[in-house]
Amino acid sequence: MASGVKVTDEVIAVFNDMKVRKVNVNEEEKKKRKKAILFCLSKDLKNIVLEEGKEILLGDLGTTVTDPYQSFVKMLPSDDCRYALYDATYETKETKKEDLVFIFWAPDTAPMKSKMIYASSKDAIKRKFEGIKHEWQVNGLEDLKDRQTLAEKLGGSTVISLEGSPI
Repeated sequence: MASGVKVTDEVIAVFNDMKVRKVNVNEEEKKKRKKAILFCLSKDLKNIVLEEGKEILLGDLGTTVTDPYQSFVKMLPSDDCRYALYDATYETKETKKEDLVFIFWAPDTAPMKSKMIYASSKDAIKRKFEGIKHEWQVNGLEDLKDRQTLAEKLGGSTVISLEGSPI
């Protein structure tokens, strides 16, 4: 079921910036790179937009943000739905990896209308986010509270650390 909701060009640009890791960037540009970002529906419910002030930049790590995963979890509203991109840095037994994870946050406490609109609009944003390897629908904080669940989504039992912390 399609909702007719459109994805703004700004959302697509942010996704493309997060997806493409430029090799030759200076430290200042690297600090502006997004680690996590939330998207929401516009007030008129016609567009998927960036949620103002709901992002973690690589430059925040070690300064205002000590644990990017926990900071990301705290950004999610307890009573409404969101879409999110999280740039997970993790290590398997063989190698270090970085992958974008598309998250559909639909807490049980969100209004039914919101859940329905976000669920029916999810395909619109997913179609614009080409190349996403990992998708995760989350319905409550208990699904997010420890890194183990995200580690399982990324690579199951082969993941040994997430964001520099052992699993």
